[in-house]
Amino acid sequence: MAAVAVVHLGLGASGVGLGDILDLLLGHGEARTEDVLLGSRLPRTLTGLVVGVALGVSGALVQGATRNPLAAPDTLGVNAGAYFAVVLVAYTGIGLGPVPAGGAAFLGGLLAVGLVYLLTSGGLLTPGRVLLAGATVALAATSAAEFLQMLDVQATRGLFFWGNGTLLQSGLERPLTLGAVVAVGVLAAPFLARPLDLLALGDETAQAMGVRVERIRPAAFLLAVLLSAAAVSLAGPIGFVGLIGPVVARQLGMRAHALLIPTAALLSAALVLGADAAAQVVVTPSATQPAEIPVGVVTALIGGPVFMLLARRVSTGDADTGAAVAVSDRRRAPGYAVALGGGLLALALAMAVSLRVGDVHVGWGRLGAWLTGSADQLTEAVVSFRLPRVLVAATAGACLAVAGAAVQSVVRNPLAEPGLVGVTGGASLGAVTVILLVPSAPLAALPAAAGLGGVLMLVLVVLVARGTRGGGRGGIDPTRVVLVGIGAAATSMALVNIMVVGAQMNIGAALGWLAGSTYGRGFDALGWLALPALAALLLVIAARPVDLLALGEELPRALGLDLGRARLLVLGAGAVLAAGTAAAVGAVGFVGLVAPHLARRVVGNSVARMVPMAAVLGAVLVVSADALGRRLLAPTEIPVGIVTALIGAPYLVWLLRRTREV
Repeated sequence: MAAVAVVHLGLGASGVGLGDILDLLLGHGEARTEDVLLGSRLPRTLTGLVVGVALGVSGALVQGATRNPLAAPDTLGVNAGAYFAVVLVAYTGIGLGPVPAGGAAFLGGLLAVGLVYLLTSGGLLTPGRVLLAGATVALAATSAAEFLQMLDVQATRGLFFWGNGTLLQSGLERPLTLGAVVAVGVLAAPFLARPLDLLALGDETAQAMGVRVERIRPAAFLLAVLLSAAAVSLAGPIGFVGLIGPVVARQLGMRAHALLIPTAALLSAALVLGADAAAQVVVTPSATQPAEIPVGVVTALIGGPVFMLLARRVSTGDADTGAAVAVSDRRRAPGYAVALGGGLLALALAMAVSLRVGDVHVGWGRLGAWLTGSADQLTEAVVSFRLPRVLVAATAGACLAVAGAAVQSVVRNPLAEPGLVGVTGGASLGAVTVILLVPSAPLAALPAAAGLGGVLMLVLVVLVARGTRGGGRGGIDPTRVVLVGIGAAATSMALVNIMVVGAQMNIGAALGWLAGSTYGRGFDALGWLALPALAALLLVIAARPVDLLALGEELPRALGLDLGRARLLVLGAGAVLAAGTAAAVGAVGFVGLVAPHLARRVVGNSVARMVPMAAVLGAVLVVSADALGRRLLAPTEIPVGIVTALIGAPYLVWLLRRTREV
C-alpha cells in the first residue's frame, strides 16, 4: 500500500513528478510543486487511502456476518442506497458539510440493507437469494439517482464522474474529516473479530459458545454501512473493492478476522490507489483531453471478472429449488379474455394520449379528425411524426416484458430481469464499439452490433455458469446464471464507460442512449424489433416446456424434458428479445421485472396466458413512460428508461412488502 501510494503521488497532469516532490521535502523545491502537492496530489491520495480502508473493512464485516464470499457493500445495495441519498440531498440544494452528508449516505445505505432484508425474509435464506435481492435494490437506487441527475443537464458531466467514483478533491478538509469517521469505525471493527470467527461455525454453534448472534450481526451491518457511507459521500460509489480486498486476504491465508480485517483494509486501499493510478496512465488529462477515467470504472473492470469467477464456486442453494417459486394465481378474478381485452384497451388509450403529448399539443378533436382522415396539415404532420415513435415504444415494451418472463422462467425468480444477466450491458458494449471503431458505418450497423453484443454476452455468461460443480444434470444452476450475469454486466458497462471517456464522446448523449430513448425513432426501428417479436411468438408456442421449468429438476426430466437444452433455448430467446430491443431503443430497465409479475397476478402462471398479458402490460408501461418523459420537463425530454425506473422503483417497494406471498 505504501509503495502504491508513493507512485500515486507522482502522477498527474501538472508535470510534477516524484523527483520534484522529493526536492520539496528536502527543502529546495519550487512553490508550484508545493501548491500541486497540497492542493491536488495529497488530497487525492489521502482520499484513496480513506475510501479503500473503509470499503475493505466494510466488505470484511459484511462477508463475516453473512458467511457469503460474494457479499459486499455494493453487491448488497449499500453503496447504491448511500449514493442515492447523497444525490437526493445535492438535488434539493441543501448545503451539508462532510459529516452531515455522510449521515445522509448512512441513512440511505441503511435503508438499502433494510429493503434487502425485507426481500429475503419469509423464505429460505440462500446466498443466491440474498445477492439477487441486493442486485435488485441496487438497480432501483441507481436508477432513481440517475433520474435526479438527468434533471440537472448542466452538471451531467460532473455527476457522471462522481457517480462512477472519483478521488478528485479540492482540498484536505473532506478527506481528513471523513477520514476521522472512518478511523473510529476501523478501530471499533476488531471488537467484532472473535464473534465473527465463531459465527462462521453457524448460528447455533456460535450461540452455544456465548455469541449474541441477534446483536453481533446487526452491529456488524451497522458498522459496515457507516464505513461504506463515509466512502460514498467522499468519493462516490466505487464498486467491488469491498469484495476483492477480503477475498484476496483469505486467499493469502488470513482466516481469523483479527488478521483478515486489517489485511483487507490495506489491500483495498492499495487496490483503489492502483486503479486510480492506472486510470491516469491510460488517459492522462490535458488541454485536449480534459476528462479522465473514473476510478470506480477501473475497479468494476477488475471486480466484474472476479465476481464471475467467485460465482462459479459459490453454493447458491438453488440448483434444485430455484431462487423462488412462482407467483400465486389466486387473485385472478377476471377471465383471461376480459383481462387481455382490458389490457389492450389500456394500451390503445395510452397510445392515444402519447400521440397528443409533446411540444405541439394535439387535442382530442384534432386527433379524431386525423383518425377519420380530415385533419389539417399541421395535425397530420405532428401525428405522423409521433406515430412511429409510439409504435416503437409499444413493441419494445412488449418485447422487454417477454424477455423478463423468459429469464424469470429459467431462474424461477419473479425478481430477475434481462439487465441482471448481462444482456443489456452486452448490447450497450456492442453499440458503443461500433460508434467508436466504425464511425462511418451505416445506420443499420448500430442495432446489429447491439443485438450481437447482447447475445454473445449471454453465451459467455452461460458458459461460465455451466463450468461449475453442482450445476445439476441440466448443466445450469439457474441462480448462478444471474450471479455470473451481474459480474458480466458490471464488466461490460465499465468497458463502455472507458470508451466513452477515452474517445471524448458527448457524455450527456451517451448517458441518454444508455438510459433508453425512443427519441427520433421511425418505422425503420420496427424492422429491428421483428426478430425479437418472432422470439416472443415462439415462446408462446413452446408454452408447455417453459411451464415445466417451474417444476424443479426431477419432475421435468421424468416427463421427458431435456432440461439443460430447454433452459438454454429459453435464455437464448430472452437474450434475443432484450438485445434486439436494446438495439432499437437503448437500455430500458424494470419493464422485464414489473410486467411479468403483474401478468402473473392477473392471469396466473400459465405461459400461454401470462406471456401475451405481460407483453400488453409492458407495451402500456413503455408507451406511458415515453409520454411522461416528454411531458414532465417539456421541452426537455427524459429518457424512457429513466421514467420506467421511476415507476418501477415504487413498484419494487410494494413488491417487497408481499415477498411472503411469492
